[in-house]
Amino acid sequence: MSSGNHLGQRRLLRGLLDGVERVGNRLPDPAVIFLVGVLLTLLLSAALAPVRFTETDPRTLKLDAAGNVVASAPVAVKNLLTGEGLVTLLARSVRTFTEFPPLGIVLVAMLGVGLAEQTGFLQAGIKFLLTLTPKRLLTPMLILVAIVSHSGGDTGFVLVVPLGGFVFAAAGRHPVAGIACAFAGVAGGLSASFLPSALDPLLQAFTQSAAQIVLPGRTVNPLCNWYFMGAASGVILLAAWFLTDRVIEPRLQATLPPDGSAGEGEALGTLTAAERRGFLGGVASFGALVVLTIGCCVPATSPFRAPDGSLTGTGAPLMEGIVPLIAVAFLVPGVVHGYLAGTVKNHKDIIAAMAKSMNTMGHYLVMAFCAAQFTQVFRESNLGALLAIKGAAVLRELALPGGVTIVGIILLSTLVNLLIGSASAKWALLGPILVPMMMQLGYAPEFTQAAYRVGDSSTNIVTPLMPYFPLILSFCQRYAKRTGVGTLLSTMLPYSLAFLGLWTLLLLAWWGLDLPLGIQSHYRM
Repeated sequence: MSSGNHLGQRRLLRGLLDGVERVGNRLPDPAVIFLVGVLLTLLLSAALAPVRFTETDPRTLKLDAAGNVVASAPVAVKNLLTGEGLVTLLARSVRTFTEFPPLGIVLVAMLGVGLAEQTGFLQAGIKFLLTLTPKRLLTPMLILVAIVSHSGGDTGFVLVVPLGGFVFAAAGRHPVAGIACAFAGVAGGLSASFLPSALDPLLQAFTQSAAQIVLPGRTVNPLCNWYFMGAASGVILLAAWFLTDRVIEPRLQATLPPDGSAGEGEALGTLTAAERRGFLGGVASFGALVVLTIGCCVPATSPFRAPDGSLTGTGAPLMEGIVPLIAVAFLVPGVVHGYLAGTVKNHKDIIAAMAKSMNTMGHYLVMAFCAAQFTQVFRESNLGALLAIKGAAVLRELALPGGVTIVGIILLSTLVNLLIGSASAKWALLGPILVPMMMQLGYAPEFTQAAYRVGDSSTNIVTPLMPYFPLILSFCQRYAKRTGVGTLLSTMLPYSLAFLGLWTLLLLAWWGLDLPLGIQSHYRM
């Protein structure tokens, strides 16, 4: 292909992304978007509540011992625009905010991470990292860390994503490109991991119960997609590496100059004697914490284990306490580094450093309050369930060939993902419809789940309604205050489209070659 064609394609892509950015930046602040979403949801709930739908709500299915359906109810929209509904929403608005899942994760993790940043431990660690990692390999290293972070649940959003900006800034690169790269790895490649993650058993539980609607006693292994998702992590890494270095960062350098932070790499220099002493002490304390935690987990009677003895299963205290454990894992080394490097003198300096890091979270708290109210109203209205069930019903009625249906499941998942953030919530709705439907066509539950995971992951990064989207935006604004919703959307769109296309092709090729999806996995019944 000629250089002229390449230049034309680049101009076309840049024009498309610039258009998305202009339109997106005309949108109001995310907090206002969520409030408008609350109002629209209330109005739609009132308009659709009188409508009687024929589709069955899979959450109402009740089975007997033989697997026969003994009770069910159609999907229905709940009218929230009533006196009782509005008073209930008002009365529980504070609890809705305090119980908003991302809120606790972000604030608790930031206590430790913020202290480690304020005392200089993170800066020292990044200097050390930059001496070991060639600059050309910084991008794939960041993506790899983002992919590994899936094993820790949602903590990648509050640990790896801001670290991406910090590392890129320290290396003299555009920090927003680092944030985008890490965000793509954490959220866009959510299911792609060569390590088992908490998402595997979470989805497996819904898949197995859906499969038992057709075949009572049918079991699904939690790692039934492990091999395929491991291979997908390689595809995600290569795609994100290419896009970050060749498309995203050059465009950001031309359109969004950082506010004086991108040159920190030269200013950081090498480790001083005090920093080296503090960093080595911090690393030693971190190692001691890891050894202590492992030692506490090893015994069969460990309080970190679930009742069934597992460390990663549902109800395992280790998984439920992963966020405070990570906070401590940053807090202790940060304190040790601070004392040894001389950046803190006493406990008052430590508390002041933690408070300073929390001062940057004010805007996020406002957005989180509005996001929590929208999430609650949208869930209570049942509009998300209606959309998912209607879409699945249309897909079933089309009766398309197997390969086309698989692609249809992927696309349906991407569309539903734009409105419902939780992967398990979407699969709780779609699984009981799609899994039995595909089983009746001769396709195994493991295959259907894999298709869902492809679609669910790819569009996480291009919806402002994602619970962590406001947080990512606030991270970007630390380095470039002009960053708006449109800027972030246009930056993440190439990742989303590339992941969706390449991941879909990989699944179809995997199927065509009859490669195992994972442990005890099948394509056909």
